[in-house]
Amino acid sequence: MTVINSSEARTAARVSSTSPRTNRAKSSRLRGRLPGIMLIVAAAIFSIVPLISMLTAALAPQGSIPQGLSWPADPQWHNFIDAWNVANITVLLQSSILIVLGVVPISLLISTMAAYAIAVLRIPLGRIFFLLLLLTLTLPYEITIVPLYQQVRELGLLDSQLGLILPLIGLNMPFAVFWMNAHFVTTPAELTEASSIDGASAWKSFLHIHLPLAKPAISSLGLLMFLSTWNTFLLALVLINDPNKRTMAGALQAFQSKYSTDIVLLNAGALLLMAPTIIVFLLLQKQFSAALLQGAVKG
Repeated sequence: MTVINSSEARTAARVSSTSPRTNRAKSSRLRGRLPGIMLIVAAAIFSIVPLISMLTAALAPQGSIPQGLSWPADPQWHNFIDAWNVANITVLLQSSILIVLGVVPISLLISTMAAYAIAVLRIPLGRIFFLLLLLTLTLPYEITIVPLYQQVRELGLLDSQLGLILPLIGLNMPFAVFWMNAHFVTTPAELTEASSIDGASAWKSFLHIHLPLAKPAISSLGLLMFLSTWNTFLLALVLINDPNKRTMAGALQAFQSKYSTDIVLLNAGALLLMAPTIIVFLLLQKQFSAALLQGAVKG
């Protein structure tokens, strides 16, 4: 005959009495999270379905008109190779990489230093300069095309990658400074005060304290700049006459003629164009999420 002492009996009674409460709490939390889960699933469906539609269209026989999401009976995987060759993507890929390497690092450096000077060092007239930058964000992008064309022509940089890199750096500055300023204003002022007490200059404080803390914000900003630069089409079309010196977004023109459009190769080329951006985003998604959540947590 098994003997149960009083302590074991009380423990068993406590477990049996609290288990329904625990189950009800879990179910209530699940019900509270259900709308968010449904929203995420809906967003994923709206994002993935167009990609699947493009993939099925890209695998259809050339010259045909794809219909809906029907998977082709004989997938034509060579369409991607044909699209690569028809659009001369190898040359455009090299040009896009050159433009991205010329725009993103320089823009990150200038915007980070400018935001540090405005938010941390509080330079004279810094807030006025920051407000002027914010006002430029309200201007339509298209309104800058004609003035930029005139300036680049006067500089003798038309039809060159440098003539596209310099305007893109300038166009990135307002949003980039705004993004980095949002990071630096959340950095505790005690860090700067402690470094100055220890004898560190503003430059050393920037390099050894603020810059390491700003890595998530810099990484996410670099991702956004990469996406905008990689997908630049209108400005490249206006400033560069040679199609081989433009970005990869210009490759889609190769599948359109005056009287017809090759829908199959157009979808294949669009997927090739999107592949680098998807890969870069997957590599930097943690830094991007950390930067977005940084302002929600008190330091």
